[in-house]
Amino acid sequence: MSADLRSMTAYARAQGGDERYAWSWEIRSVNGRGLDMRTRLPQGWDRLDNPLRQRVQGKLQRGNLQIGLTLRQTGEVAPIKVNRALLAELAEVARELHEEGAAVSASADGLLSLRGVLEPVEESAEEDEAQRNRRDSALLADLDEALDQLMAMRRAEGTQLGSLLEGHLRDIEDGVAQASAHAATQPDALRTRLRNLVEELLQASPALPEERLAQEAALLVGKADVREELDRLHAHIQAARKLLSEGGAIGRRLDFLCQEFNREANTLCSKSADVELTAIGLQLKAVIEQLREQVQNLE
Repeated sequence: MSADLRSMTAYARAQGGDERYAWSWEIRSVNGRGLDMRTRLPQGWDRLDNPLRQRVQGKLQRGNLQIGLTLRQTGEVAPIKVNRALLAELAEVARELHEEGAAVSASADGLLSLRGVLEPVEESAEEDEAQRNRRDSALLADLDEALDQLMAMRRAEGTQLGSLLEGHLRDIEDGVAQASAHAATQPDALRTRLRNLVEELLQASPALPEERLAQEAALLVGKADVREELDRLHAHIQAARKLLSEGGAIGRRLDFLCQEFNREANTLCSKSADVELTAIGLQLKAVIEQLREQVQNLE
């Protein structure tokens, strides 16, 4: 039975606010080979990026995440000032580009909308520092809430994935049992067919050494024996079930097992000397591919 499996696909949102701002965090998570974060923070709030990443890394191991913070001012609007040095520099660059024909003439509102041109006027340093620390703590607490929601959704999705994966493993196990039933008679049938072939060749060409033909026949019989591949498939099934029972971040290890599943199924098909056994092998490959597709969603 699977335990504590986590999908990489989830969404979470948490809201909060204080006397001056209302805010909301949104986190979207999809499949990823590692842990990749893309953050979108309002201008002037980049200081939250590092603690944000530390919190995510402490909770998640894999997934592509998009994390956004939206802020809306609800209290008294803070006064702003124009960074005239930066504005003059940007205006000069815009003028040069316009004269070179590389850009249209810049407008005042366009220049003022550029990052860093308008800056909030700092209030009392001591008061601002204390207020900022309280606000940052509240913001990060709400981020923790959003991350907890995300993890809960990933676990819920993981539980459903676990049921699907166990179903695919049962199908693979059934296919291995069917293949074993056919493979048990394949060596004897092949020996009989090759014995008849040797007799026909000896009748057609008496000069051929019978011992050499017997050696070649034995070699072909050995190459067509798929029981070793079936034993390995059975071992992979047990290994996959053990991983599912352990839970946690097992996606990478299960993905590797899927590659091994596929390798053995391919070898079974290539060695098969029986039409029905080949058909079973092809069906096994189809189920293994379904298993692999679902495993890609696991953390």
